[in-house]
Amino acid sequence: MSDFTHLDEKGLPSMVDVGAKAITSRKAIARSIVVLPAEVLQKLEGGDIQTKKGSVFQTAILAGIMGAKKTSDLIPLCHPLGLDNCKINIGVNDQNEVMIDCEANVTARTGVEMEALVGASIAALTIYDMCKAMSHDIVIKETKLIEKTGGKSDFRR
Repeated sequence: MSDFTHLDEKGLPSMVDVGAKAITSRKAIARSIVVLPAEVLQKLEGGDIQTKKGSVFQTAILAGIMGAKKTSDLIPLCHPLGLDNCKINIGVNDQNEVMIDCEANVTARTGVEMEALVGASIAALTIYDMCKAMSHDIVIKETKLIEKTGGKSDFRR
């Protein structure tokens, strides 16, 4: 019918049957970039931004990990995965963009790209939420897969 793995032979939505796949170690890294306006960036001190709601980056790290763990609850055809690990790193680059990297690891029959993408995205949305009182001129610029290993093929951007 098509190359879409989440459609059955009739073109209806379908979860991919991973039962026959080998259990392997899999890793994915995703990145979200958030552009903060100058009035928010000037609050950056000691590698984080403190607000009345608390530490922006520390809260975003926790939210991103929680989001990665809940991916199958958010995206209908994702398999529920018990992550082996999830790490989120947040920093500011030379262009004053907030770089959020989410690395998800699992030993399973299916990959963790969606978990890494959701983790990075939720961390970015949390930064927006925590900083919106200072400015609504915040842009979540992009979210993309950086790398995936394990399974049928590897990918590296």
